[in-house]
Order: sequence, then structure tokens, then C-alpha cells
Amino acid sequence: MIRRVLIIVENMSVPLDRRVWRECLALREAGYQVSVISPMAFGMLKPRETIEGVSIYRFPTWQASGSAFSYLIEYSVALVCSFALMWVVWLREGFDVIQICNPPDLLILPTMPFKLLGKAVIFDQHDLSPEIYQAQNPGKPGFVERSLLFFEKLTYSLSDLVLVVNESCKKVALGRGERKEEDVFIVRNGPTLKSIRSARANPLLKKGMKYLLSYVGMMGPQDGIDVLLRATRDLRSVHGRKDFHVRIVGDGTVLQQMKELAAQLGVSDLVTFTGFLDYDQVLETIATAEVCLCPDPKTPLSDKCSLVKSIEYMSLGRAFVAFDLEEVHLAAGDAAIYATPNDEPDFARKIDYLLDNEELRSAMGNRGRERVLQRLAWEHSKQTLYAAYDKAFETRAAEGEEVPE
Repeated sequence: MIRRVLIIVENMSVPLDRRVWRECLALREAGYQVSVISPMAFGMLKPRETIEGVSIYRFPTWQASGSAFSYLIEYSVALVCSFALMWVVWLREGFDVIQICNPPDLLILPTMPFKLLGKAVIFDQHDLSPEIYQAQNPGKPGFVERSLLFFEKLTYSLSDLVLVVNESCKKVALGRGERKEEDVFIVRNGPTLKSIRSARANPLLKKGMKYLLSYVGMMGPQDGIDVLLRATRDLRSVHGRKDFHVRIVGDGTVLQQMKELAAQLGVSDLVTFTGFLDYDQVLETIATAEVCLCPDPKTPLSDKCSLVKSIEYMSLGRAFVAFDLEEVHLAAGDAAIYATPNDEPDFARKIDYLLDNEELRSAMGNRGRERVLQRLAWEHSKQTLYAAYDKAFETRAAEGEEVPE
């Protein structure tokens, strides 16, 4: 019998969620039947389609505006739609294991009837939701934070296995999640070797300048795009540079706000905001850049969570500047140059220094690329994914369920 998997995502459409899509393709490659439930977003508006053998079911979304009430509506709509589509998938295709991807830590709720039917649940923890709230609402502990901790703990306790993105998140799962070591698997967010080898630079992206600085990633309040823009201002006004352009790739809740900030700082002529781009265009941007940027301020969240962009930068041999964050330092080592945490003038100084040192950029880039090839590329992580799924099916067998070979 074929092993059947259902993956549920709330905050990003598939196949645009690169982590989830890599997981889908890896499972298909291993012979699994894979179905996915995800929202309609970023042009992915078909309610039902099959891509590369993966069955995708999408639900309409209510986009939160930032208020607690808007998030309540968004998540309520998502939970109801996901629950309804789970029954549709179960009747049409069936599934043996359900993988739920946070945020939010609420997707455990619609899995409950299916756990009673003997289905195993894997919690794929992309982010630490309590830390996200703390980063966006510093100094405001209260009902919301306690609720986030409660639902995170509930998800930990009711899931059969946990996937995490790095060692720091594993420590959280073992600590406040009270999970056993053997039930937590590190599946990193590294790029595939194929994507690394196919990336090509495009000098036109430099807008006629000698250097390109690039940022790729989401654009939320915690991602430091404002830091990047103030560093851009300082590179011109403090360090006297007139030889660079900045390309900011991504979308998110603060995109329009950051465009307005760029105008206020007088750097709109130095910056291109591309919005959302497909993955090949993202890699093209990185491949063209002399220096890449991770402007995420140091917070309890950024210290523990891997920055996918940092690994993507390293995969293409690009040196980058970041604040000295624990997980970034563990992943990149000497492949990056680190500014004093949350010292914005120092962040600009480090960019200026790296632009003026081509040999250092090249050496750092080579070291980063080697780290990715040796241990951070997706090909290493997917073996851990397979081990987790083997254990999930063994768990079902131990509970008396019929388990496909």
C-alpha cells in the first residue's frame, strides 16, 4: 500500500512556501501520496490543482490587518476551511499522517477527529509564535502571549512527532514543549543543490552602479527593513558612497510602510522594492549582489530562529552582514560579518567595510558555500524528513493501525 500524507499550511500558499514544497517533492520522490491544504495567496487562486504529482486544495483567506480581532477572523476562517477540506481529502484520496505547519499553533484543533480515527500528526514548527508576538509587542505580556504559549504547548503535547528548523528550536521543543529527544527532528530550510547550480547573475539589476546590495525575504515588523533603509541613508550621507544600489525582494505587511519610509529618508532613488518574485528571480538577485543583508534586529525570536535568507546567501557564495544573532552565527560562522546587536550605525559601517574588501568578500563567500554544500543543503535535511516519517508510520503500527509498506 502507498503511504498517504496530508500537509496543512495557513500562512503561505503552496507551492510558494519553499520549505513545504521541498518537503512535498521529497516525499513524492520517496513514493508517498501527498495532498496539501493551503490558502489562496500571491496569485495561487485555483481551489484545486495537481502540480508535479502533489494534490493541492486551497481555501479563500481573510487577510489580517494587524489587530487582534483581524487575526481572530483570519484564523477562524482558516480553521473552518481547513477542517472542511480535510474531510474532502479524506474521502477523495485518504491520508495516514497529517503534517501541520505553523504559524499559527492552532492547526492541531481540526486534526482531533482524525487522531481519534488513528491518524498520526507531525508538527512542523516553522516559527516560535510566542517569540513573534514578543518581537512585535515588546514589554506587553498578557492574555495574548499566554494564549500563544498554551496553544503551542497543546500542539506539542498532541502531536506524535515534531520537526524543527534548527538546534535552538529543538531546545525549545525539548524544554517548554517537554518532548523527548527521539521525537524531535531537525529539518533545515536549505536550498537544493539544483537551485544553487542553476542561479545566474544579471548585471542589469545594479541600475548602472558598481555594487548591488540585496535583501530577500518576508517583510514584517520584526524583519528590520527599516534598519536596512537607515543603513542605506548612512552609506550615502555618512560614508559618502555613491556607487551602490539596493534591491529588496519580498512582500509582507510593512511593504507599503517601508516604501514611505524610504521616501522620508530620501533614499528612494537608491532602492528597488520588487515585491514578490518567483524563486529563480530571487536567486538571480542574490547571485548579482556583492553584499547581502540580514538586518533582523536581535530579539528572543531572531536569536532562536534560522534566517532562511542567510543560508540562501551562503549557497551562492555571497558574503553578508548581519547583527550577531545566535542561530545565524551557528549556521554561518566566519562566512558573515557581524554588527554589534541593534547598533544601526555599526551595521552601515560593516556594509561599507565589506564593499571595500573584495578579497574578504570572496573568501567569506567561498566558506559559506562550502558550509551549505557540506551540511545545510536540502539534500541533507530530506534524509531527516524521511526518518521522521518512517517513525510516524511505525507509531501508527504500534497503535494497531494498518501501516502501508
